[in-house]
Parts: sequence; C-alpha cells; structure tokens
Amino acid sequence: MSYSPLVSAEWLQQQLSSSSKPIVLDASIEFQIPLEPEKITHGVIPDAMRFDYDTVFCDPESSLPHTMPSETRFHQLLNQFGIQRQSVVVVYDNSGTYASPRAWWMLKAMGIDQVYILDGGLPAWCEAGFALQDRYRQPAPTESEFQFEPSYFIGAQQVCDHIDNPASQIVDARSLARFQGTAPEPREGMRSGHIPTSVCLPFAQFLDQGKLKTVDQLQPLFASIATDRDTLMVFSCGSGITACILALGAFVCGYRQLSVYDGSWSEWGQRPDLPIER
Repeated sequence: MSYSPLVSAEWLQQQLSSSSKPIVLDASIEFQIPLEPEKITHGVIPDAMRFDYDTVFCDPESSLPHTMPSETRFHQLLNQFGIQRQSVVVVYDNSGTYASPRAWWMLKAMGIDQVYILDGGLPAWCEAGFALQDRYRQPAPTESEFQFEPSYFIGAQQVCDHIDNPASQIVDARSLARFQGTAPEPREGMRSGHIPTSVCLPFAQFLDQGKLKTVDQLQPLFASIATDRDTLMVFSCGSGITACILALGAFVCGYRQLSVYDGSWSEWGQRPDLPIER
C-alpha cells in the first residue's frame, strides 16, 4: 500500500494554528537546479527555521557539495534545533518540490518517522494566499536520541557493488543528454557519461508545475525499470539533490528498498578510477 509524505499548504496552515503545531524547516538552496523555476527570495513561512544543508547540515570537511554529515554532527545539530525523533516536521523550499526532498530523506535517515514535505513549497503557500514572515524563528535546543540508518545514503564503493547486482537497479535523475554524455556537465572537471548498468529517469518527469506527480502518473516510470518491489533502487544525480526527488516518487509508489548515492556525479564524474559508460 502506498503512503504519501506530501502535505498541502492548506493542511500546514491548519496545523500551524493548532496547539501541537509541527516544526517547519526551510530547506531552500542557492544553487539553481536545472529546469528549476525562479525562486521566491522574500519572506518565509511563519515559525519556520532555516535547514541549510549546504553549509550547516553537511560535512564541513568534504570537498563535495552538501554531503551528508556524520551521525554525531547531525545528532548535535538536531538537538540544537530542538528537533526530536518523535517530532512532526514539515520541510519546504522556495521554488517548489526541488530541494526539500533531500531534507526529507536526510531526516528520515536519522529515524524521524513523522517528516513531511510541503508539496509545491513556498510557491504553493503563496498561491494559497497565506501570510509570510520576514525572518526565521530561533531554535530552542533540546535533547533527544536518534536511530541513524546508513543505507539511506551510500558511497561510491557501495554503488560499485550494485553495478552488476541483478537485485539492484541504479537510477540516474539527470537529463538524458547528460546521461548519454552529449551535453556538458555544469561543473568543471567532470567527465561525461553515466554509471555502468544505470538507467535514466530524469527528475523533470516526476514534477508537474513544481509539485510531485500523482501515484498513477509515477507508477509506470518505476514499473518500466523495476517490476519487483523488492528491487533495491540506488538513485544518483548531479550532486545528490534531485536523486531524492526520485526517492520520494518511489516511496509514494510503495517502494521501500531505496538508497541515494550521496556524492552522485559530483564525485563519480571527477574520479578517473570509477568506470563510466556513454
């Protein structure tokens, strides 16, 4: 049975007026994702805190962009932000449902079960006519324990192990032109092509005007590459952001054996020791 972590602007507005209102996190990024619409750069949703996975909720020692932080660092940051394992959390971004799925996947990796995504993000909130604030809410620290699950984000060696594994399918969220190596990579020093045995499902096919498409629309995309729901799907993209859009789509379609290659092409494309195909 499928389950959707997506919530509407109307639902969030109602919850923010209740006594048990959720924690709201703005997971917007400055980097312009390919095909991403113009970002809304003024105002934030009331009571929102900034969930910056580019410079804060990341590994500051990594040369790769927005790499998943260590379990210890993530644990400390969540406590600083007053987020507990049993918290109800809603994440959003300022252009739609583009950057927020990665924040959702990160929080799920820490064992937070009740984490949701505002479908359509800040544009959907504004379209509904709801008010904005000028600044973020300041965090209120607390103490909580988390259950980190390392399979949510995997590294290059684990991806290599899945290349010839018939029980796995590597899925690339980049455009077909980048996948085939006929379009240049946006980052300097990157090789062109794709991970051997991977298939291409461009993330743009998963969205409709900034919102995730319906289960009926998404199911055929996954059925074309993985008829068995026990197949482990490993999602990759340019830098580990849009891969999480595919993970979200698979999740709402009922797939549960899912991993995201954290370094994605930012790592794979610059390492000559890793194999590529075109």
